[in-house]
Amino acid sequence: MINPKRLMEMKRLRDEFTQRHPKFSMFLEAASKEGISEGSVIEISVTGPDGRRMCSNIRVSAEDLELLDTLKQLR
Repeated sequence: MINPKRLMEMKRLRDEFTQRHPKFSMFLEAASKEGISEGSVIEISVTGPDGRRMCSNIRVSAEDLELLDTLKQLR
């Protein structure tokens, strides 16, 4: 069972993140509206202050869609 106090804390942290990074939140919303379907590729990269870059991606499976739908409901 989810602790309601922890859930409120997560919402506060998400709201603060959205205020600091509005373009990222708009991107996620647009990608969600476009629809992520089975076979889509989600890629993320991180560039450190030293310029070193790490990148990874996943091809979305039917099982992944269930998790993504559940995360959408938490919004």
